[in-house]
Amino acid sequence: MLRRRILLIVGVIVGALAFGTLGFVLIEHVDPFSAFYMTLITITTVGYSEIFPLSHAGRIFNSFLIFFGVTSMLLAIGGMTQTVVELELNQFFSKRRIRKMIDSLEDHYIVCGYGRVGRGSAQELRRAGASFLVMDKDEENVEAAIRAGMLAVLGDANRDENLLDAGIKKAKGLIATLSSDADNLFLILSAKALNPKLQVSARVTEEQAEQKMRLAGADYVFAPYDLTGYRMAQALMKPHVFQFIDFTSKSIGLDVSMEQVRVGPNMQSRSLGELQIRRELGVIVLAVRKADGSMVFNPAATTVLDGGDYLVVMGEPANLQKLETLVAQETA
Repeated sequence: MLRRRILLIVGVIVGALAFGTLGFVLIEHVDPFSAFYMTLITITTVGYSEIFPLSHAGRIFNSFLIFFGVTSMLLAIGGMTQTVVELELNQFFSKRRIRKMIDSLEDHYIVCGYGRVGRGSAQELRRAGASFLVMDKDEENVEAAIRAGMLAVLGDANRDENLLDAGIKKAKGLIATLSSDADNLFLILSAKALNPKLQVSARVTEEQAEQKMRLAGADYVFAPYDLTGYRMAQALMKPHVFQFIDFTSKSIGLDVSMEQVRVGPNMQSRSLGELQIRRELGVIVLAVRKADGSMVFNPAATTVLDGGDYLVVMGEPANLQKLETLVAQETA
């Protein structure tokens, strides 16, 4: 719509100039530049005198040019003014709408940096149906996130006021994928200072920076290049294992995903065999993380569940939701 309007305005102006120039050339037999200049000062009403004498026919043509050319110019100026005002209003209301959406967020995630790693993180959060916000200081990255249907704001994540505007005190987690380890380290320090309970996942480039980020408060630190190298070697040495991991992490081929399901606080000493999770729901329990932090892999049917435990499970999304409801409401 905006592009069509601009093209229309330009077309009107060019058309008026071309019409006047051609008319003066044919009627007064002057050179094209003099005809163009005469047309320009006429339709812009600058008040200069005629640059060449006009014949009777030329004055009749100029009268029509004054009426139609000046009218076209005024309409073009009015159209440009309207376009500018509408753009300003759209930006104003768009910012208000985004502000309201951000203010309504709670227990959300903040993705700082929308590069290749940040883009993958945001896509996974959207796939999981989580509430999140993208923040980047590059306008093109922000526009790309918005075009992808995500909530995104322009701002430097290393400024406390921008983090506060993103609702960091109400946020559940933060993903730090800025361009350098130094920026990510400073971001972690700032974020943890504003919200000590915040879960932080950070990207690291240099190996020596990993420990610093953990000391700064990062709960999880990932080195994309190391992970990529590891997966490339695994793909060659153990292709079937790699294919299975890829399948479980990306849901390739089937509508199956891996999730963690928290056991409700009312459950006391119920075994997996009693719940019949696999038989009743078709969900595979891969591991149980106990409330004390220990992990039980491939748990037996006799494994006892208590409130606060987590089940690491794999299955169809609908069945996983049923399982979440079951273990959240289960009582002793």
